[in-house]
Amino acid sequence: MATDPPLPRDFFARCVLDVAPDLLGATVEHRSAAGLVVVRLTEVEAYDGADDPGSHAFRGETPRNAVMFGPPGHVYVYFTYGMHWCMNLVCGPPGQAAAVLLRAGEVVVGEDLARSRRTTSWSPRDLARGPARLTVALGVDRTGNGVDATGPRSALVVRRGETVDASRVLSGPRVGVAGDGAGHPWRFWVADEPTVSTYRPAVSRRPLPRGSGRLST
Repeated sequence: MATDPPLPRDFFARCVLDVAPDLLGATVEHRSAAGLVVVRLTEVEAYDGADDPGSHAFRGETPRNAVMFGPPGHVYVYFTYGMHWCMNLVCGPPGQAAAVLLRAGEVVVGEDLARSRRTTSWSPRDLARGPARLTVALGVDRTGNGVDATGPRSALVVRRGETVDASRVLSGPRVGVAGDGAGHPWRFWVADEPTVSTYRPAVSRRPLPRGSGRLST
């Protein structure tokens, strides 16, 4: 596993809907001053840039999403809900701004270190079960944004890992995506994997009553 070379850039320089299921079984390795943690991916989601209302890049380039418009194989990290980091891998040619969100996986190296990064105790199944838990387990934060995951000397790399049989790859709607992108079956996961996160559809927000003193967004 750790001796496999990093996935090459041309692996990521493809349609995001091909890259996403092919990442299942691959490993994400992050080496920091504290040590090494490796996560085997069991669940991912595809986001298809300007063609996808659910994507951060749907309305064009901003300082926040600029990494998505760059070379494939780079890491796009963003902050959400004011408390969580989420990690993506950029796909397609530069300018297309497609990316795969890493939703869940199994910690296969560095479990003790991953566990030490939590404020409460977690079972091995739950250490990287969900995109926020996955980044905590790996120790990935804003400093990971823009890292080239194809570089052999990079602190954060993606390796081939195991090949998942196509019969075990399932797909369905993405978690929490509403509107025109809600029906896309662009979440991919490995069947019967306990580390796969729980599916939650988007929750529609009810309009606030007049005179509430707050504006809806």
